[in-house]
Amino acid sequence: MNITSAAPVAQTGPLTDGFHLLIDALQMNGINTIYGVPGIPVTDLGRMAQAAGMRVISFRHEQHAGNAAAIAGYLTKRPGVCLTVSAPGFLNGLTALANANTNCFPMILISGSSEREIVDLQQGDYEEMDQLAIAKPLCKAAYRVLRAQDIGIAVARAIRAAVSGRPGGVYLDVPASLLGQAMDAAEGAASLVKVIDPDPAQLPAPDAVARALDVLRGAKRPLIILGKGAAYAQVDDTIRAFVEKSGIPYLPMSMAKGLLPDTHAQSAGAARSLALKEADVVVMIGARLNWLLSHGKGKTWGRAAKKFIQIDIEPKEMDSNVEIAAPLVGDIGSCVTALLDGMGDWTSPPADWTDAIRAKVEANVARMAPKLQNNNDPMDYHGALGALKKIIADRPEAILVNEGANTLDFARSIIDMHQPRKRLDVGTWGVMGIGMGFAIAAAVETGKPVLAVEGDSAFGFSGMEIETICRYDLPVCIVVFNNNGIYRGTDVDPTGRDPGTTVFVKDSRYDLMMQAFGGEGVTATNPDELHRAVAQAMDSGKPTLINAVIDPEAGTESGRIGNLNPQSVVSKP
Repeated sequence: MNITSAAPVAQTGPLTDGFHLLIDALQMNGINTIYGVPGIPVTDLGRMAQAAGMRVISFRHEQHAGNAAAIAGYLTKRPGVCLTVSAPGFLNGLTALANANTNCFPMILISGSSEREIVDLQQGDYEEMDQLAIAKPLCKAAYRVLRAQDIGIAVARAIRAAVSGRPGGVYLDVPASLLGQAMDAAEGAASLVKVIDPDPAQLPAPDAVARALDVLRGAKRPLIILGKGAAYAQVDDTIRAFVEKSGIPYLPMSMAKGLLPDTHAQSAGAARSLALKEADVVVMIGARLNWLLSHGKGKTWGRAAKKFIQIDIEPKEMDSNVEIAAPLVGDIGSCVTALLDGMGDWTSPPADWTDAIRAKVEANVARMAPKLQNNNDPMDYHGALGALKKIIADRPEAILVNEGANTLDFARSIIDMHQPRKRLDVGTWGVMGIGMGFAIAAAVETGKPVLAVEGDSAFGFSGMEIETICRYDLPVCIVVFNNNGIYRGTDVDPTGRDPGTTVFVKDSRYDLMMQAFGGEGVTATNPDELHRAVAQAMDSGKPTLINAVIDPEAGTESGRIGNLNPQSVVSKP
């Protein structure tokens, strides 16, 4: 891009500046969407990016723009970009950046900032803050650009850091004066960098592959666990070939659901407890032995001796909680391919193991079926989610976004997924507030219909972004499970003075919020009504919010992780 500027530079030919160089650097590397909130000093950057053909999605709050950028990175394997203003705006975006880093989503947070000479002397500039220093401990890499001629290399470094090895969040600090710096247009164009092979394959060592296969051949009760890293890798056919050739039952973590259909004969999802307790060899593909898997020990895993085979691109991940008998360090595609190539004439696991898993799956599915078919008014979680299960079964290409406590935990086990990367949820940190940001980015990046199933508490964190959904006319249907509170809508203040700490306004009309912004708003009080309303919304593609009335008594404390709440040893008065 060329501009004419009165800036005092030596060149007399066409000029460019920091605004245009930053836009050009992103576009050169295939980044054509920015999520953010406009304001000082980046307002014009957003305008110019839009004029240059980029899609700029403006949010109501930076945290949700950051969440959108993070999940865009997960879905595309290219860094999602979030643009924020300085100081408070940067801090809002930083929460999403830290969450992206924890979940290994490639994301770049670009924030305007105050001038270095004032910040470093702490002279009280507008929104003065040493943003680079604050960001460094919370992301994978952090850079500051001070000269226009360095923008190209800064963007290149940010992209490579975000996607190479274990993906993560990167911060790029852009002082206000940088954006207006002018330089010769030809020299500016020559300073831009197209990143070549930012995420190269990392092959596992042959002896590590042989060791893993030896351990697996000795298994009597093997289990494969698929994590969201396996879904991110986008080597779906390779993973499916390995699972099916091995004959081993597999257990998908929540965002890995759909890598193979949840209805697959080898799926152990409905027999999770049995599979974890009784397995003797566990193959971890893109999953970590963190709190979501009880750190690989304790009651969840039972007394059976365990040997772990772990595939991870990060060597330090090995032995993080328990001994890893066969570490495979490399990218998932290369590691799984190497295992497949080394399997030869493979012998399936003993039938007594696979039959036991299948029998447990069938028994649990049969036991659950009547609960999912009820038509209670008001609804319980089983009836409501049973209705939504049918929606996804009929529309396997739709993307499901899910957050809450009970709403998350029940949905994770009830709604089957049929295609990869179609389930997006709270991930490793289990945070609230990802819903609307994830839903917006999923619609923007894929063009597919999105069903966002939200607890009423979770929805409250990002609910104002329904205006964003309506403004951009996105095919998003939001279902708010409204039980009048957090966990249950029945708590009381023992003093009688205030509402209980977990209680919301009774019978809130979230559907009317959507109508206020021009979207469709509906209330459903039983599963039949819910199914009809959601089906119509998904087929219409119109922004819709359905207020799903849930029995306030239906929930449980903290969903299925109430054990993480410490208990007081002091007797209640």
